[in-house]
Amino acid sequence: MFESLSDRLQNIIRTTSGQSKLTDENMQEAFREIRRAFLEADVSLKVVKAFISNIREKAEGQEVLKSVSPTQQLIKIVNDEMIELLGGENKPINLEGNPAMVMMLGLQGSGKTTSAAKLAVKLVKDGKKPLLVACDVYRPAAITQLKTLGEQIGVEVFTIDGSNDVVGIVENARNYALEKGYDVMIIDTAGRLQIDTPMMAELLLIDRTFRPSEKLLVIDSMIGQEAVNVAQNFDEQLEITGMILTKLDGDSRGGAALSVVYSTGKPIKFTGMGEKIDALDVFYPDRMTQRILGMGDIVSLVEKAQENFDEEQAKELERKMRKNEFTLDDFMKLQKQLKMLGSFGSILNMLPIPGLDKDTKDLIANQGEKQIKRIESCINSMTKEERQNPDKINISRKTRISNGSGIPLEEVSAFLKQFQMMRQMMQGMSKMSSTMKKNPIAARNMMRGMMKQAKHGAKAKKKKRR
Repeated sequence: MFESLSDRLQNIIRTTSGQSKLTDENMQEAFREIRRAFLEADVSLKVVKAFISNIREKAEGQEVLKSVSPTQQLIKIVNDEMIELLGGENKPINLEGNPAMVMMLGLQGSGKTTSAAKLAVKLVKDGKKPLLVACDVYRPAAITQLKTLGEQIGVEVFTIDGSNDVVGIVENARNYALEKGYDVMIIDTAGRLQIDTPMMAELLLIDRTFRPSEKLLVIDSMIGQEAVNVAQNFDEQLEITGMILTKLDGDSRGGAALSVVYSTGKPIKFTGMGEKIDALDVFYPDRMTQRILGMGDIVSLVEKAQENFDEEQAKELERKMRKNEFTLDDFMKLQKQLKMLGSFGSILNMLPIPGLDKDTKDLIANQGEKQIKRIESCINSMTKEERQNPDKINISRKTRISNGSGIPLEEVSAFLKQFQMMRQMMQGMSKMSSTMKKNPIAARNMMRGMMKQAKHGAKAKKKKRR
């Protein structure tokens, strides 16, 4: 997401370096390039004009502070405007009511039903007890899909077989929720291939009868500029409270996200970043802006670590690291936990690595994933004793491991040497927090080490190509 825009903006910002002042003359080319970058990212012309006008007004004539370069000053200006363009600040989901009602809206195929299930998963993690309500009475496949997802995530789905009375379904679901102690109802409404009068009439009926605390419009970010029309139409009819953008991981341009907020004035509350049932992220304008400008998103990375790292296991790993008892079995456990943070590429995007273009980043991510798989293959070819006591692995054992894993002998030796160095490094971190859940620095350092190795591989590949 935003990859093309991110690359272009970072390149534009670099061109301002060496200037003593941000002037109309030296900013004209930057403004032209920013305009092109936004238009290529599928941002609407109206939004582009407003953005350029705002940054021009703030940038022109500003004296550069002695301690701040023009590049840093332009980054600050663009950063602030991008945050405003994306909604200013995070708007948490409103769960007022007993039970709270969240109405899911959207066109057919936007990912509405899947997003309803993903939202239920997130609410369960937050200590809520959600009830999914099937109100797509015109498409039996949607009800079946919701039931299947409900079984998969362990959340009950309320349905009334054969009923087309959506108000009656919601009314009965509310009574059931009160009886069974559910505190949130997620109402999956019917979608259409296009917005029509009967569709809106039905949604308005639910809205005016029950006054849900949230009316979340689910938009497929892959539809580009059409997303603006969809968002505006729904907002005019129903006064939506927020949006969920799906398939953002498949859209490298990201213009829809920038355009829908500006055109409706309504916040993006969640983003869908993958097919996994827990792949729904809270949207933070400031964090997204930092990613676009190449400043990373360490806060989100740490939060993901806190969600996914097993506290007891983390304590035990920390103890072993401190006492230099960290084994290759422990390394594999840590790898498993790191995988729960997301793909190598997604973690790479959260780390602050300015100046890294998309092609190099993709190459590093690809090489990193391959390297991890090779390391796992190498460890899986070891005996239990060797994994517990890597110091005992002599040349004959290395040869056997190499033959068993298909990894060259020199790579096996190099990995074991790196592992010993890593153990020494970890032992020196005895003052770090007692749990990796609170401070997953060790995990991040390991990832950086693997990234460095992957980057060398990527550079070598580039040289070969030349």
